[in-house]
Amino acid sequence: MMDGVQRARELLDDAAGRLRAAGVRDEALAEYVEPRSVLGIRREPTMRSLGRVWRIGALLVGASDDSVGCVWATGSITRVTDPGRSQFQSVSAEVRRAYRAAAAKGHFADGDTVNHGATPIPLDDTLVGSPGALFVEDGVPLVRWSATAGAAVPLADYLRDRVGLLVNPPRGATD
Repeated sequence: MMDGVQRARELLDDAAGRLRAAGVRDEALAEYVEPRSVLGIRREPTMRSLGRVWRIGALLVGASDDSVGCVWATGSITRVTDPGRSQFQSVSAEVRRAYRAAAAKGHFADGDTVNHGATPIPLDDTLVGSPGALFVEDGVPLVRWSATAGAAVPLADYLRDRVGLLVNPPRGATD
């Protein structure tokens, strides 16, 4: 019987290969950086690039040389646009504006999607019985939408469906 962790690696590698071969658009992966003050002068937050990924629902799969073979649980997502001026409409609107400003300051391309706050998922024995989005139970790799979600589906089925939608989107989905 094949080891569940090894099977998860193979399934994720196969998914990345299918996405790469189909030329599916990737997205940026970044770390939100709150810089320290220098000589009492506060500097604005920025986002530091960690590579490129494909967002496959609850998982981010490495797409660039510096992220290949790696996987993360999806965190927050922002699009690089002009953050505009603070309007104090709501706290959530101001948080989104701050993330857009940090992404723009991080020198990501205008219009790019930036994933941040993602949690790395080690592809090792810690997957066995893990409470995270990706885990192995009874030798079978499984995925759940979030760490708090109770229901899980086999990783093979999840990737077949999700990657299939990215490789062959339904008519009208990308128009």
